[in-house]
Amino acid sequence: MSTVEQERESAQEGQESPALATPMDLLLADAGTSPIRRFVPGMSGVRFAAGLARHPRRVVGRTAGLAGELVKVGLGRSEVAPAEKDRRFADEAWAKNPFFRRTLQSYLAAGHAVRGLVDDADLDWGDDQRMRFIVDNLVEALSPTNHPLTNPKVVKRTIDTGGGNLVEGGRRFVRDFATAPRVPSMVEADAFAVGEDVAVTPGEVVLRTDVFELIQYTPQTPKVREVPVLVVPPTINKYYVIDLAPDRSLVEHLVRSGLTVFCVSWRNPDVRHADWDLDTYGAAVVEAMDAAQAIARQPKVSVFGICSGGMITSMVLAHLAAIGEQDRVASYSLAVTVLDQSRAGVTSALLSHKAAAASTRLSQDKGYLDGRALAEIFAWLRPNDLIWNYWVNNYLMGHAPKAFDILYWNADPVRMSAGMHRDFMDLAIRNALVEPGASTMLGSPVDLSAITVDSYVVAGIADHLCQWQSCYEATQLFGGDTRFVLSTSGHIAAMVNPPGNPKANFRTSPTRDGHPSNPADPQEWLAAAPRVQGSWWENWSDWLTERSGDERGKPRRLGNAEHEPVAEAPGTYVHDR
Repeated sequence: MSTVEQERESAQEGQESPALATPMDLLLADAGTSPIRRFVPGMSGVRFAAGLARHPRRVVGRTAGLAGELVKVGLGRSEVAPAEKDRRFADEAWAKNPFFRRTLQSYLAAGHAVRGLVDDADLDWGDDQRMRFIVDNLVEALSPTNHPLTNPKVVKRTIDTGGGNLVEGGRRFVRDFATAPRVPSMVEADAFAVGEDVAVTPGEVVLRTDVFELIQYTPQTPKVREVPVLVVPPTINKYYVIDLAPDRSLVEHLVRSGLTVFCVSWRNPDVRHADWDLDTYGAAVVEAMDAAQAIARQPKVSVFGICSGGMITSMVLAHLAAIGEQDRVASYSLAVTVLDQSRAGVTSALLSHKAAAASTRLSQDKGYLDGRALAEIFAWLRPNDLIWNYWVNNYLMGHAPKAFDILYWNADPVRMSAGMHRDFMDLAIRNALVEPGASTMLGSPVDLSAITVDSYVVAGIADHLCQWQSCYEATQLFGGDTRFVLSTSGHIAAMVNPPGNPKANFRTSPTRDGHPSNPADPQEWLAAAPRVQGSWWENWSDWLTERSGDERGKPRRLGNAEHEPVAEAPGTYVHDR
């Protein structure tokens, strides 16, 4: 099962966001240093031990409970069982074979006891988050499914192949760990081809600068809306997460809805571009807006920012408001983006001035932050899904990973320039976007409350990178009407959510006096938000259409005299590695 499918299934079963949700930019503090550092408890470990020492009865009770349960396991009387949806233990041998059943029950009992010790220590939020991260990774690593002698599926396959699975798995292990990111491959490198299997919606590159290419997509309806839509994707991944396979492409959906769509495709920076910073990328967004308006011959453009692209675009809109040009923006959409970093997850707890300074020094020396380092950190945030699942499949079973387009995109990262890394770390360490004037964009103080255009904010209830409650804070920061939408999916699946899934649904802001109602408490919002069947894509395209002017005949050609097409979509920058 793919990560996206797991995210979607957990959400549909009513599970809310996982405990360890993490905003993207806070991960940047660890990306330039050894990932081992994240598993060293430091002073949190000292305070954990001290907390247990203050509550000896809890520790004794927890230990006695574990000992009693292990006795029951040995006698075959234990009723401990894995969660119904835990696919690691789906093989019938876990229930029927006495050895494997006792192995599983011992593991589950011990894991429950170890995790319970973190509760018993009564730590403050930061120490609690750090210790839970370390304990969870330790418990998941010790799962009997991860070891060849205690996984019945691996034992069966080893017998059937005469050990050939382990030989093939050994080859895959050596290949994967020879270069970064040193984690199991989630998809084969040749599983897809950009422009052939993914990123295939027809269009043209109508502007190329040192920083980005601007793609205009070919209309697929006889008439189109007047106001164009500009998509600003993340800066640490390729743009085509919004243009995957046909019928799974958000861009394709928008074009088929009669909207005129432009998308930024960021260049993959190298050492020559070390000085590119927030202002560099902010100026690029403004330049892309200028081009989209000129080509569409419109005074306004709707803007859609995603993840780190959403952070940059929010700052740009605040800049436009500060210089009196916010009327250029017809509407603003934001997806899986955290603007308020306070208490935003485990990495928020791990982040320190010292770690941030060390990380930015390393990227400054190199000229950029390698996207492969980020991929490694992302994987360890969900070890079951992104590490051990593929450990078993690739190395113990000796299978090739299945071809999933989203995982191929996820394995196609973009470097981050040293200047951008430095500025993102500064925003994170100071939580600077929350305080008006604490940060600047293109010389203007950033005040997000000055953004008064209608906005549409999307989050995923099972998002492990951008906790939905943190994404919701945008409704309290913006000054205009904001419709908040909570999708039944995770960080990636929130973006790849095509219509047609009968289980798909989302929650959206209730209205009061014709305006979206967004109370300060996200849980209060959740309790009142109505559930809507279907994909939020349809809801969003309808919302955009209402703010995109009248219909007119589709253009006869893409670009204009000033912006002649220079290449077919998906362009050239998307191929840079």
